[in-house]
Amino acid sequence: MKRIMLGALVFMLGAALFAGGARDSGAPGTQKVRVAHTQNYYPYDFINEKGESDGFEVAVLRAVDELIPEYEFEYVGTSDDDLLIGVESGKYTVGIKGAWLTEDRKKKFIIPESYIGASVIGIAYRTENADRIRDFESFARFSGKLVPIPPQSAQWPVVEDYNNNHPDAQVKLVPSDVFIITDAYTWVIEGRYDAFFDIKLSFDATVQDPNGAWHRYADRLSYAPYRAIPTYPLFNKNNQDLADKCDEALKKLIADGTLGKLSVQYFGEDIFRYI
Repeated sequence: MKRIMLGALVFMLGAALFAGGARDSGAPGTQKVRVAHTQNYYPYDFINEKGESDGFEVAVLRAVDELIPEYEFEYVGTSDDDLLIGVESGKYTVGIKGAWLTEDRKKKFIIPESYIGASVIGIAYRTENADRIRDFESFARFSGKLVPIPPQSAQWPVVEDYNNNHPDAQVKLVPSDVFIITDAYTWVIEGRYDAFFDIKLSFDATVQDPNGAWHRYADRLSYAPYRAIPTYPLFNKNNQDLADKCDEALKKLIADGTLGKLSVQYFGEDIFRYI
């Protein structure tokens, strides 16, 4: 009888431990989400001086995480290529890299309706023409000679949309056979083209910054912002529930002004006013 009671007690303890383990593994707040981010795309996503994940998009996802307690985000800094391949394969659940919306990405990833950030884009042009070029439309009327753009980039449809809405002030949209044009600033300075459709962050870092690679042109190039292109988190195709909940959280953070406040913190201005 004692053996039977002891065996029953052991069985009950084991069952209780097993049940407790099952509750822990499925309890709210315990489902881990691996978030991959680029390591040096300041101020969007980077590793700070303490070796910690930091940046505007990381801060936004941390705010999102607070609104969905059934998930717990952990951040992994990695390369651009590893991020894209890793999210597609399931190595990572989410990827953030200042990603614009493209047809190819819509096929490979779940992309929520709500944006996480924005990338301000505009034109870098010769300062000597500042009296005639003030914005995208005045540039189009000046000449419209824009450095070629790769058709697969998110910049191409932006210019197409502008041209569709400005039939009397067209920008010359010429396809490029390479994605990154390293001589764009030089071509503008030389007069081969009159403007380069450039990301404001890139212009600030490479031309305006005293340590920038093209700072020698700082007094000869000016910049006019045109609009902001929204950026989105990229979700693995098997994580629709998480993507939906993140989308709802982002809507709340946009509505309550959190994204605007974080933008001022990381960019020094509310970049969403350009959208």
